Amino acid sequence: MIENILPYLDKDDIIIDGGNSYFTDTIRREADLKKKGIRFLGMGVSGGEKGALEGPSLMPGGNREVYDELAPFLLKVAAQDPAPCVDFMGNGGAGHFVKMVHNGIEYADMQLIAEIYDIAKNAFAYSNKEIHELFTYFQSTDLNSYLIDITCNILATTEEDTEGLLINKIKDEAKGKGTGMWTIQESTRLASPVPAISAALDGRYISSNLELRQLFNTLFPENPVAGNTISRSESHALLESTLLTGKILAYAQGFYLLKQADMEYNFNFNFASIAKIWRNGCIIRSTMLDEMSRALENSSLISLVEDEFFLTRLKKNIPALRKVLCLGIESGIPVTALGTSLWYLEALRAKRLPANLIQAQRDFFGAHTYQRIDREGDFHTEWEKL
Repeated sequence: MIENILPYLDKDDIIIDGGNSYFTDTIRREADLKKKGIRFLGMGVSGGEKGALEGPSLMPGGNREVYDELAPFLLKVAAQDPAPCVDFMGNGGAGHFVKMVHNGIEYADMQLIAEIYDIAKNAFAYSNKEIHELFTYFQSTDLNSYLIDITCNILATTEEDTEGLLINKIKDEAKGKGTGMWTIQESTRLASPVPAISAALDGRYISSNLELRQLFNTLFPENPVAGNTISRSESHALLESTLLTGKILAYAQGFYLLKQADMEYNFNFNFASIAKIWRNGCIIRSTMLDEMSRALENSSLISLVEDEFFLTRLKKNIPALRKVLCLGIESGIPVTALGTSLWYLEALRAKRLPANLIQAQRDFFGAHTYQRIDREGDFHTEWEKL
């Protein structure tokens, strides 16, 4: 497309790429166009159909002077909350990197909500009406968000020409457009785990693999039945606490990935500003982003979970997540994103992990050496001689 429009451009004209582009392509395109005298801005855009009509969240990055020239226009078209949901993200492909991570968090948030829906329906045996009431209740809590709001609407939607809810007639297959995969690729490159996002992506892959699903369904048709004696009022509180815990940890993983990328690629991110422009217009807009923006003003923060607001909620609600996960497992429900969220927390808080055995195994078969806790240096053992 760039090649197609270049003959019609004059020196110093500006091209804005507002699509979901991979950030390394944005860096390359900016450099190539600079040689031709054309300016380029890579800008993440989120908001879907409603954002297009009422104002999206905009994540521009690249050349600061180009952004400053476009800012009066971008400030007008962006969502308002009440300040415009747009700010300069940073150097190079910063804008598209931020949008990529936004979409990764979006994957995780959607999967977490879907797993809560699954648990309510198949472990707690909620009726359709009760599930709608549950998500309506969520809107009055810290979970208040765009995705919960549209879920409430979805769970109440019927069709004139068919009986029952529309949601029950939709195929259980979900696809994506690549940004989730890119997020996982970058998390691997930067050694910055995002297990909730990874689980969400795997969940979509599994849902679309109908041949493999049919095979496993035939081989393992029996579904365990858990002895659930939890009351409706208690289950509401448990599901709220579980979803809140998963959501906080998913955002924490996303922002930590941004932090690692900032050090690797010198984007010069303003993390508080990123949270601010996600407060309206975009798909992951949420009440909690106000607190996230406040927390991220603290530049010494290693992880979002350090902040008192989020730490207090995690410590309070982790027991609920454990309890719901046990019920989900006993009921044969694939609670992958919720489960990996707990695994992420448990692994990071452990005083000692079993990686010592992995070190020893690598040294045994490949002489990769290992480090010790009682002395400095790299060590190798001739294991088979012992």
